[in-house]
Amino acid sequence: MPEEIEVPTEHLHEQIEHSLEHSQESWIMKVALTAALLSVLAAITALFAGHYANEAMIEQIQASDQWSFYQAKGIKAAVLENKMDLLKQLGKETAPEDTRNAERYREEQKEIKKEASEKQEGSGRYLHRHNALAKGVTLFQISIAICAISALTRRKWLWYGSILTGIAGIILVYFLL
Repeated sequence: MPEEIEVPTEHLHEQIEHSLEHSQESWIMKVALTAALLSVLAAITALFAGHYANEAMIEQIQASDQWSFYQAKGIKAAVLENKMDLLKQLGKETAPEDTRNAERYREEQKEIKKEASEKQEGSGRYLHRHNALAKGVTLFQISIAICAISALTRRKWLWYGSILTGIAGIILVYFLL
């Protein structure tokens, strides 16, 4: 009876374990790089979201200033018109410059109203952009958290899920802007 050939398996087990460890380390590196890239996207998106929020606030303040100016012109016109009505009731002549000023105030009000409305619309557009970017930041943050969970649990499907969530964030930001 021939002797059985003994194959040294210790070395084979060590190679398999080393190969698995290297594969795991390589995969963890990819997860870490994905998380880093998502963090950069989140930071840039958050920066733009903050910028648009600030611009929306500035435009709204400017619109509010214009509406105050509009009201002031309206008050001036109303005071002049009341003065002219009172003078007419007393049988006195109104000054031609009062009539011109009252008309000028009403005309100026139209222009001020137009500018105030434009500022309000601009504020709304900036706020819309801010909201879209804020949603994108949220998706990027969720994606980063899923990356961390995938690395801790060593579940590749979670990593793929984090990549898909990050892509969803990119698409959301791109299409909502």
